[in-house]
Amino acid sequence: MTESLTVTEISIPKAPTLPDAQTVTAVTHWTDRLFSFRVTRPQSLRFRSGEFVMIGLMGENGKPLLRAYSIASPSWDEELEFYSIKVPDGPLTSKLQHIRAGDQIILRPKPVGTLVLDALLPGKRLWFFATGTGIAPFASLMRDPDTYERYDEVIMMHTCRDVAELEYGRQLVESLKDDPLIGELVGDKLRYYPTTTREQSARMGRITDNLTSGKVFTDLGIPPISPEHDRGMVCGSLDFNTDMKTVLEGFGLREGANSDPAEYVVEKAFVG
Repeated sequence: MTESLTVTEISIPKAPTLPDAQTVTAVTHWTDRLFSFRVTRPQSLRFRSGEFVMIGLMGENGKPLLRAYSIASPSWDEELEFYSIKVPDGPLTSKLQHIRAGDQIILRPKPVGTLVLDALLPGKRLWFFATGTGIAPFASLMRDPDTYERYDEVIMMHTCRDVAELEYGRQLVESLKDDPLIGELVGDKLRYYPTTTREQSARMGRITDNLTSGKVFTDLGIPPISPEHDRGMVCGSLDFNTDMKTVLEGFGLREGANSDPAEYVVEKAFVG
């Protein structure tokens, strides 16, 4: 399912010339709708895995065109990675999808967000719930050693319409056990539960349906979600986020925040 996969790389980035500019070092087109890219990281940038920043390009009127993008790389990475949808008539993504290695983007180095481990109370099992490009902040957290030091088990539920749209997450998850930096920490703690909603695949169905029906618990051979042991993070469309709040609160979980940790958190700023 990866026939359309193309990658471009550059070894020596150009020096930034625009304010808050960073240089693109690699671009990967996963499907005709999805792409990821890596850029240089400002030396002064410090962020917690799961946070987002504002990135973009200069508009035709000479003013920055910016949107919130979750950082898909972990906090220890020397570069920054982003994962994006391509919107043909989107003000930013219609242009951003054409970037190449060596190009520059604007990055405002002020990371914020609710999908951070500190916004959750201590627990035993951590759930990541994502649709589409909502997997980006979890791509960061799945590569963070702190995730596995805090939790006995981590479950990544990711749902897309088609199998090819799961490829970014699948390759990432499969690479972690052999990762020289965190492979030993990950071990058997990370469990991956991808599903599709349109194209036929090994596992089908929406995340909300697989939770409320209990199918995911049966498939993985684990007990249902409980507020005593389980913690959750949600990132997807507005409708998905709203539905997930209802589902998780049905299991007895309460929504938390940086200032008031609880059992689950939702990324409200995510768009796409």
